[in-house]
Amino acid sequence: MTSTHRVVDHIVGRLARHGVRYIFGVDGANIEDLYDAAHFCDDITAVLAKHEFSAATMADGYRRGGAGLGVVAATSGGGSLNLVAALGESLTSRIPVLALVGQPPTTMDGRGSFQDTSGLGGALDAQALFSAVSVYCRRVVDAATVDEALTEALAATRRGPAVLLLPKDVQQSLFDAQAGAEAPAALPLSVPIGDPAPIAAHLRRVRGPVTIIAGEQVARDDARDELERLRAILRARVATVPDAKDVSGAPGLGSSSALGVTGVMGHPGMADALADSAVCVVVGTRLPATARAGLDSALAQVPVLSLGAEPPYPPSLHVHTDDLRGSLSMLNAALSGPLGVTVPERIPHAELSPPAHHGDGIRYRDAMAALDRALPDGADIVVDAGNTGAAAIHHLPVRRGGRFVVALGMGGMGYSFGAGIGMCFGRRRRTVVIAGDGSFFMHGLELHTAIQYRLPVTVVLFNNNAHAMCVTREQLFYRDLYSYNRFAPSKLGAGLSAMFPGLPAVDIAEIEALPQALHTALDAEGPSVVSIECSADEIPPFAPFLENKESPAHVPARTR
Repeated sequence: MTSTHRVVDHIVGRLARHGVRYIFGVDGANIEDLYDAAHFCDDITAVLAKHEFSAATMADGYRRGGAGLGVVAATSGGGSLNLVAALGESLTSRIPVLALVGQPPTTMDGRGSFQDTSGLGGALDAQALFSAVSVYCRRVVDAATVDEALTEALAATRRGPAVLLLPKDVQQSLFDAQAGAEAPAALPLSVPIGDPAPIAAHLRRVRGPVTIIAGEQVARDDARDELERLRAILRARVATVPDAKDVSGAPGLGSSSALGVTGVMGHPGMADALADSAVCVVVGTRLPATARAGLDSALAQVPVLSLGAEPPYPPSLHVHTDDLRGSLSMLNAALSGPLGVTVPERIPHAELSPPAHHGDGIRYRDAMAALDRALPDGADIVVDAGNTGAAAIHHLPVRRGGRFVVALGMGGMGYSFGAGIGMCFGRRRRTVVIAGDGSFFMHGLELHTAIQYRLPVTVVLFNNNAHAMCVTREQLFYRDLYSYNRFAPSKLGAGLSAMFPGLPAVDIAEIEALPQALHTALDAEGPSVVSIECSADEIPPFAPFLENKESPAHVPARTR
């Protein structure tokens, strides 16, 4: 006996059996059949976003929150192209995301159809384009191959985003499956678990203190508990890269084992800790430039052991693993018994010291201190790029039991709004989005989606009427002769309150009013907004700016 349904029904059914609960996207003519299929699937909710970039960051944030595979759907043409920047972030950060992208019918390939991206007849080649921002991309032109393509795509998402390009006629094609013989829900391929024996052997010979630098793969593989066990066995101090701030098991700054964050937005004591170490263990990160700034000399002076999906940029003894949780468990078991490691001296917590700013507006440090006092345990935090992000990464501790997400793979502005919504769908707890006004003007109206679905998302906007990080660069590197990066003033709280009746949204200009405004916003049943007026001329805790503050401005030579 056979059951006959459409290709899109089969895709949605397989995703549901795989554990997918949400498809984030924007509807359109060449993806509407997928939405139709989702409507009739009780286990999947299709969430309508307002922009495809934000829909893809919802899928990214959903996965970073640990809720499962993030899935995004988009129609053809410009809708599909809007996915590129977000998928580029997911690729660089190796976040499992599946993108289902509609295309015009194959019968019109290369014949001038509207939004043709077949690559034929001079048309844009979507497969070539999306292959550059994914680990797997396939254009499905035959209904008989959809199962194979979906199986391959799901397997590939272990390494990052995968893309299926689905022409409309293929989506609508009938799919025949033998009853009871449908494709398995589980991923078909085993995950390589690296054997950390070489690392264990080296650690058994260590005599002295150990420093651990933990990275984003710890979060991706849900290996927080195993990392904490390793820290306890080695009696180590732990630092995290900026986009893995919530993985160390020490959410506050008071733990004697917590060193804080590494890199350009990090804490200065990290270099001293490394210099005092007998070995550095790098777990789940490549240590890109933003994460290792100021540490190259120290890393060159101590042995570096690495466990993760990719080797770090500094030289190391590296063991590859695509299952960090499994490999850390093996390492912890191999380290049972007496070791020669010693408890390191506690290094006092230190912060970067930007020059004092005496202009109008609330200072970054004061605002983050107010947030720290107001945010409850368990709250999730999603931070955007720019001066605001630097201040939050440097000053704001992780909530106990909560997540702290920042996307530094590509550092795209506006990421936090969609990602915060996606994380909130997955974890269903108060999610706090921290962003600047520049990011808001790019993608902040995705707030409408949080309002539509009554999600407990609090947006904290730092409104300095500028792309402030670019203003700082103009001041430091181009002699402050001009600015392209200052905006006409705006009142974001008042504007959003008027735009969305019933939305709690306020503008705060004085630090004394901020604590109550935050408490009111966090107590709201659904979405809320607090817009904090600050200054574009305040230098944030960002090491490259502080290193150049006293240096002569560099202005490129001009030619006539």
